[in-house]
Amino acid sequence: MPQSLETSLNLSPGDVSAVIQMAWEDRTTFETIFERTGVTESGVIKIMRAELSSRSFKMWRARMRGRVTKHRELRSPDMRFDDRAVADHRQANC
Repeated sequence: MPQSLETSLNLSPGDVSAVIQMAWEDRTTFETIFERTGVTESGVIKIMRAELSSRSFKMWRARMRGRVTKHRELRSPDMRFDDRAVADHRQANC
C-alpha cells in the first residue's frame, strides 16, 4: 500500500499547506522552503503535483519556470528583499 505524501515526507497537513503557500509566493525561494520545512525543490514539486489540480499545477510550473526570484543564487545583488524575513506561516502574523 503506498504511503501518503505527508507520511513519506514526514509532514503534517499544516506543513503541506505551508509549503504550498510558500511555493505560490514569488519571492519565497526554494532554499527558504527547505530551511523552514526540510522539503527540497523536488519535494515541493511532488507536493504541488499531488495537492493541486492538474491545471493549477501546470499554471504553477509555468510561473516558476525561469523565475529568478525562486532561487537565491539567481537573484540580483541589488534586490533588497530578503525572503528569510517572510513571516513564519505556522504562526499568526501579529
